[in-house]
Amino acid sequence: MTMNKEINYELPSLDAARKRNKERFVVRKDLFIIPEKARGIGHGRSYYLRTYGCQANVRDSENIAGILEELGYEAVSELDKADLILLNTCAVRQNAEEKVLGEIGNLKKLKRANPELLIGLCGCMAQEEGIVKTILQKYPQVDLIFGTHNIYHLPELLYRAMLEKERVVEVFSKRGEIIEDLPSRRFTPFKAWVNIMYGCDKFCSYCIVPYTRGQERSRAMEDILDEVKDLIKDGYKEVCLLGQNVNAYGKDLGMTEGFALLLEAVAKTGIKRIRFMTSHPYNFTDEAVKVLGKYDNIMPYIHLPLQSGSDAILRKMNRRYTASEYKELFDKLKKTIPNCAFTTDIIVGFPNESDEDFKATLEMVDYCQYDNAFTFIYSKREGTPAAKMEDAISYETKEQRLAILNEKVAYYAHKANERFLGQVVEVLVDGPSKKDHSIFAGYSKENKLVNFKGEGVQIGDIVKVKIEKTKSFSLDGRLLKG
Repeated sequence: MTMNKEINYELPSLDAARKRNKERFVVRKDLFIIPEKARGIGHGRSYYLRTYGCQANVRDSENIAGILEELGYEAVSELDKADLILLNTCAVRQNAEEKVLGEIGNLKKLKRANPELLIGLCGCMAQEEGIVKTILQKYPQVDLIFGTHNIYHLPELLYRAMLEKERVVEVFSKRGEIIEDLPSRRFTPFKAWVNIMYGCDKFCSYCIVPYTRGQERSRAMEDILDEVKDLIKDGYKEVCLLGQNVNAYGKDLGMTEGFALLLEAVAKTGIKRIRFMTSHPYNFTDEAVKVLGKYDNIMPYIHLPLQSGSDAILRKMNRRYTASEYKELFDKLKKTIPNCAFTTDIIVGFPNESDEDFKATLEMVDYCQYDNAFTFIYSKREGTPAAKMEDAISYETKEQRLAILNEKVAYYAHKANERFLGQVVEVLVDGPSKKDHSIFAGYSKENKLVNFKGEGVQIGDIVKVKIEKTKSFSLDGRLLKG
């Protein structure tokens, strides 16, 4: 494959991605088109799509799969059976990026065996200047790179890469758009991800997401409700409302209580289960808390990222709340939804985190007694303010702190699950175990993974299960008849 000159590449820019303005976003329902020259280019060809990272990436992959299948491609589950391999990537932590780069390296032998194989990289890693430069310099097997803002342009990009034999790089570094006309192939027939907004304006000092996902921009409420109503007609039983910061929904539309209004409107559609993620404590209003306690079809589960229990570290992180403000919000939610399950995100080893800072985080975990926590050692992200901070804390110390934190998290996770022993929970069935078809798995209203034995169960059923055994991160039970 011949390479185009670099002048034809549209490369990412962190400086451009950092810019924000107050112009109202325009909803676009005319951007996705399949050029005549690209129609049917996938007929007789197959694709393999691997998704890394968060639920927003999963939803993007559903759109990518929808586009590919409109072009005629068929999905395959094995790399060596694919004519097109796409890696939809995550940039939140360095180890995620290293994993992707390792995977790309492994694909070199497939490319050597099949020179017509197309390999593409998309998602958040594609929005990073350093990553794209590394791929261009060291990974000639990659034919196509595109970002989070131009998925709609995939038919044209594929045509150029496949038939015009270009090495295609097109990454837009901008505020982003609201695009409503993308095709989609839902990956599950009963649970659906529903974007309510895109982007983030919080600029936490450690986080690359505002640069890779663009400015906060909300979908019109009527478009969201139309999507939910269509999902109900198609038999879906659960929707998860998605955004990098769902609590900020509607602020760019001039709505001070946009998220509360949207939650209530979605609840009134009658969909059986509603979840949402991710919440930012700073934008969680009292009105939203009230709505959460008002409707039975809004599930009693909240992911409420903490990141640190230390006020000093929270300031350096630019989290915009104090530990006491977080506790106040947690207590309001707990009082309003007594049976609510809580999970969180916690970073240890932020630059110059002291023993006292770490102790404050442990104290917060003792206070909240989370059902689970996603814990990480701080990962330096080039281009963010925290990446410039000097750090005197050794990596060994950070690993020790993570181990201490994880032990405490596991203790409270098991304790939280113990309250379900002997209780009957409602489970939305995901499917049977691969090893034993008499054992099924699904999630309770509280987002607890439940494994249970039973017969006559179908994927997508909501069943009652009596819990007979508890573990730190799952529950075991038996199906109740009737």
